[in-house]
Amino acid sequence: MLILFVLIVLKHIFVLLSCVPMENKNLELLEEKFQQKIDQDIKIEPNDWMPDNYRQTLIRQISQHAHSEVVGMLPEGNWITRAPNLRRKAVLLAKVQDEAGHGLYLYSAVETLGADREDTIDDLHSGKVKYSSIFNYPTLSWADMGAIGWLVDGAAIMNQVPLCRCSYGPYARAMVRVCKEESFHQRQGFEIMTTLCKGTLEQKAMAQDAFNRFWWPALMMFGPNDAESKHTAQSMKWKIKRSTNDELRQQFIDVTVPQAELLGLTIPDADLKWNESTNHYDFGTINWDEFWQVVNGNGPCNAERIEARTKAKENGLWVRAAAMAHAEKQRERTKQSA
Repeated sequence: MLILFVLIVLKHIFVLLSCVPMENKNLELLEEKFQQKIDQDIKIEPNDWMPDNYRQTLIRQISQHAHSEVVGMLPEGNWITRAPNLRRKAVLLAKVQDEAGHGLYLYSAVETLGADREDTIDDLHSGKVKYSSIFNYPTLSWADMGAIGWLVDGAAIMNQVPLCRCSYGPYARAMVRVCKEESFHQRQGFEIMTTLCKGTLEQKAMAQDAFNRFWWPALMMFGPNDAESKHTAQSMKWKIKRSTNDELRQQFIDVTVPQAELLGLTIPDADLKWNESTNHYDFGTINWDEFWQVVNGNGPCNAERIEARTKAKENGLWVRAAAMAHAEKQRERTKQSA
């Protein structure tokens, strides 16, 4: 009897062990087919099989993008009532409204990956996940609205236009509309800077001051150098990203420097110069210590931004509860009618 029992146990162990290589082989085949779709520029859709790391990478990136759009409303919303005239108020209000919409598109996109929107927002409030470092700098003057529109949204466009070709379908499609609206924001910012630079000496000085404060943080928006970026290589292979951090940063500098010269603004970089051999601008060393300080929560406005978003969620709980209760009543009425 004992011998029979031992034989049965050994048989089950053998079956289990023999299944492991088969499972690994099936997984390898799925990953191979997945990468073939990526290489052929076939979009990955929510119901398609995807590696867990691909899913988690997208959840991290899209949720951080959504958080950045929503937190980015704060430094600009601060100036809606203080804009110099009614037209400027209306344009800035429309821009802030656009940013809210971008956040909603992106939260919806991250939900297609199985993530819970409220959980991602709670992760933001707890400090578990980040948002763009640029929004942790204060807006001290009206010229900052021009600098943000021109530089910050200009850098965002450089980052986001390639995302319209992202391998994940919902993210790519959301970015088409986002980029169209961001181009409006960039033009709005450049118009403000143009008006200030054509104005009085005091207005020109205000524009230069805003440019000085936002130039380097705008360059930091593209993330760490490629050698220090732990996600870039894999994201490029999966075609989540189409260009590296350094490539996008260089492209932004090459486009923006002539615009600054047209405005008559001085680039706050003594090392900036055109390189004939590379056909690109050489530029100075970015203060990466400052970048990591801000990313890790020690920037000028980190605590203020998170506090504002946390209060907004807490103060809006009753609205969401009422909306959910109304939706539930509507469902019950529909059931009864059926």
